[in-house]
Amino acid sequence: MSNNLKSTLITLGFAFIAIFVALVIGGILIQFTTEATVIEAYTALYNDAFGDLRSILNTLWRSTPLILTGLAVAFAFKCGLFNIGAEGQLLIGGFVAGVAGYAITGLPAVIHVTLCIALAMLAGGIWGGIPGILKAKLGVNEVINTIMLNLIALQITVRYGIQQLRLEGAADNTPRIEETAELTRFTDTFINDIFDLPGGVRVHTGLVLALLAAVFVWYLLFKTRTGYEIRAVGINPSGAEYGGINVAKNIFLVMFISGALAGLGGAVEVLGTHRYFTSGLDAGLGFTGIAVALLGNNNPGGVILAGILFGALTQGGMGMQFAGVPREIVTIIQALVIFFMASLQMFKIFIDKRRAKEVAK
Repeated sequence: MSNNLKSTLITLGFAFIAIFVALVIGGILIQFTTEATVIEAYTALYNDAFGDLRSILNTLWRSTPLILTGLAVAFAFKCGLFNIGAEGQLLIGGFVAGVAGYAITGLPAVIHVTLCIALAMLAGGIWGGIPGILKAKLGVNEVINTIMLNLIALQITVRYGIQQLRLEGAADNTPRIEETAELTRFTDTFINDIFDLPGGVRVHTGLVLALLAAVFVWYLLFKTRTGYEIRAVGINPSGAEYGGINVAKNIFLVMFISGALAGLGGAVEVLGTHRYFTSGLDAGLGFTGIAVALLGNNNPGGVILAGILFGALTQGGMGMQFAGVPREIVTIIQALVIFFMASLQMFKIFIDKRRAKEVAK
């Protein structure tokens, strides 16, 4: 058995253990803090997440931005960088997409929506590139910078941007985008003609963009020289530099691409779901992306599966509410999955180091 396959199987095992233990503890909380039974609660969660075609498609809709923010965090992890700024990069990207979506008029739909997405990714990339430059040139910790930039992004977009741009008497959002800037929902495509999709389906072509982004990240990381350099920097920056790799360039490039992926996550939410930039976009999608990357072992395929899992928990949480279970229980379950996954990974690292010391003796 190859080392890569063995590592993948171990990670999958850790993921299943983490999910199982989290569900058990969540069940105990449900049993003793709500009137619903555990079976009723988890049946409602499953039915609303995977019970029928409508539920499955809406789970995929919930998963779309999580896959993109998960890819953003995972991509940075591969270079040994901890991008906690996906939340801010998503907000900046979503805000730019929303403004371009309503302010630019008279363009054909294909050009308009493409322009909005490109501008959102550029904005997110710049927002991610700022801590990248500071890390590459000055050695400033990217964790501190990305946290600070999250707060700045929140102020620029939600606190200031919406207040300046919203229509008089309107809710907490910018004006609605032009129809030419909207991402098409599956119910308005040939997919509906083939499968006769049920009503209430909100999944849109942003899902396709998320999957294409995962393919792009996989190809870049594992099939190109640039990806080899990125992974080399992530494993040993000093060794990579000694081998002739430009470490500073790769750090900036990775943070820029990471920010662009998160910015794309904001764009698909604005152009495909809300159809305007709203304060509701500040819903922890970027921070949940950290959990998605961790559970997915920073692998594009794993990130897709982890994104779907967290999307299912979010979608299924709606059903649990109707069963009399507070939505906060789902949040606790998500947190427990992260906690146990991280704990198991730390245990694996401890065992590996101990074995390495024994071999050295």
